[in-house]
Amino acid sequence: MTLMTEMTEAPHQGRRNRQLEHNNDRTAINPLSLPLADAARLLTRVGGQAASVEMIRADLDAGAPTNADGSINLIHYAAWLVREMNGAD
Repeated sequence: MTLMTEMTEAPHQGRRNRQLEHNNDRTAINPLSLPLADAARLLTRVGGQAASVEMIRADLDAGAPTNADGSINLIHYAAWLVREMNGAD
């Protein structure tokens, strides 16, 4: 299974992101809206060290941003991590 972002045509708006749809051994993800378990799996694969749901939950408890549905926007989460590493509020 590979992880990739895949855009598809939507009849009413041109494009839409697909979230975790399995197609012929390929997995499409929406990096703007990932469930915690999928975010942990992705970060573990690309980050070179283990990331767990518990680690992400600890960041959320410390103020990391989430979407209204509780999913993670990886861009916002990464920006928050950088601010935290730099000691900014």
